[in-house]
Amino acid sequence: MVDRQTIDAKILSRMFLAGAKNLEAKKEWINELNVFPVPDGDTGTNMTMTIMSAASEVSSLTDPDMETLAKAISSGSLRGARGNSGVILSQLLRGFTKVVKEQKEIDVTVLAAACIRAKETAYKAVMKPKEGTILTVAKGIAEKAAEMELETDDLEVFIPAVIEYAEEVLAKTPEMLPVLKEAGVVDSGGQGLLEVLKGGYDAFQGKEIDYSAIEASAGTKMVKPSEQAETEIKFGYCTEFIIMLEKEFTAKDETEFKAYLESIGDSIVCVADDDIVKIHVHTNDPGLAIQRALTYGQLSRMKIDNMREEHQERLIKDAEKLAAQQAEAKKAEPRKEVGFIAVSIGEGMNEIFRELGADYIIEGGQTMNPSTEDMLNAIDQVNAEHIFILPNNKNIILAANQAQTLTEDKDIIVVPSKTVPQGITAIINYMPDADAQTNLEAMIEGIGNVKTGQVTYAVRDTHIDDKEIHEGDIMGIGDSGILAVGQSVEETTKEMLAQLVDEDTELISLYYGQDVQEESAEKFAQEIEDLYPDVDVDVHSGGQPIYYYVLSVE
Repeated sequence: MVDRQTIDAKILSRMFLAGAKNLEAKKEWINELNVFPVPDGDTGTNMTMTIMSAASEVSSLTDPDMETLAKAISSGSLRGARGNSGVILSQLLRGFTKVVKEQKEIDVTVLAAACIRAKETAYKAVMKPKEGTILTVAKGIAEKAAEMELETDDLEVFIPAVIEYAEEVLAKTPEMLPVLKEAGVVDSGGQGLLEVLKGGYDAFQGKEIDYSAIEASAGTKMVKPSEQAETEIKFGYCTEFIIMLEKEFTAKDETEFKAYLESIGDSIVCVADDDIVKIHVHTNDPGLAIQRALTYGQLSRMKIDNMREEHQERLIKDAEKLAAQQAEAKKAEPRKEVGFIAVSIGEGMNEIFRELGADYIIEGGQTMNPSTEDMLNAIDQVNAEHIFILPNNKNIILAANQAQTLTEDKDIIVVPSKTVPQGITAIINYMPDADAQTNLEAMIEGIGNVKTGQVTYAVRDTHIDDKEIHEGDIMGIGDSGILAVGQSVEETTKEMLAQLVDEDTELISLYYGQDVQEESAEKFAQEIEDLYPDVDVDVHSGGQPIYYYVLSVE
């Protein structure tokens, strides 16, 4: 057992990286805890990508002090934040680091204050905090930390007590959220937070953790050298090693290994001789070559040379000069009054947004939630005074709001659109002669008149909204939950439409996905017209993955 009353920057760095790695190891399991049975259940992925963004920055530091470490954790997680759970995790880390950054060492008192600040910061970031989530677990951690501070000054007593109580709170989340209880799972975000704590405690105790998968350069953004420079050296690392074989290296093995090396580089030499194999390859990722080689045996005589090193200084100077010139030129361009950024989920949808005046499309939406940094990059690309962001997914709104708070030189207006059809309606409702606030109000009003339906398939068995759902079932999902479940895409869509269409309905817009043929969509649209002869039916190619149909009823 470690006899330690304080945590310095070196130990905290080790604890944070271990927490990140433990979360990464458990991410698929955490994804499985998502009760909404559609493929956008990606809490584990979002939280992992968030914390790994920070872990990359931390792992690149050399002997940091507490302030430098705190900045890397806070900045890295903030910019890498994805999805609601990721944004909340970044806020927890931000609050925590605000307290510890001013300390040389962390004792029980400081750690308790940091836990409390973390909880407060996260709750403040969420407009309508929901209990039974990661926030509830964070609150439990803060409460127990405050209690334990009065009872002990021993971190070896304090930390496990806090973790144990966090587990108890997590176990109670199904009683707070009926949807969790129906599915028989605890909250996935809360579970993710707990794994970060457990990993950190392992490192505190001195357990050995493998950090090799965290690349120090992953979070670093460099100005891109010129195209000429890039083509001069396509693959930057000359990588050589010998494999000391532990099993037979067959001709098939050799062919497959060469093919793999070709997929990651060039200038390949692969020579098998009895119980050793000599490898030479030029690649941008030596780690991949080494990782694959380790499946055959131990490595010897390893040598990695950076072939760009002698040119690096000149290239960076040239790139910095070019970047400065481009920045100056961009500043000189007059800003237009209004711009639009839309998150979209398919090429057809992208084209619709472009035709309606969107300046920048962020692709991702359902299958990969854009990060705060993606939002900031988009904002940087749109040269306008007022920029409307259409998140078009409830899980992206927080990241958009966070980008809004980080932007100082432009007026960012986040339209709370939760689906692509809502986003399309919002941009259609834009009035060029009105001010930003009036337009925002008009857009929100327009969104309120749109009912959305999405047709997809279930990825697991579950019970939700009083419906028994099996893996592979077709689901019609409305704004407030699952409206229809069946075996046929068309019949399930019709069943869902029957609940959305009323006597005031004038228009049904049908966007078919990449797995639906145009002919089938046109035929299906005709069937809908026959069902609702007084309603106009428009059909468009959405090109979206996962969802067979996305539709709006107005």
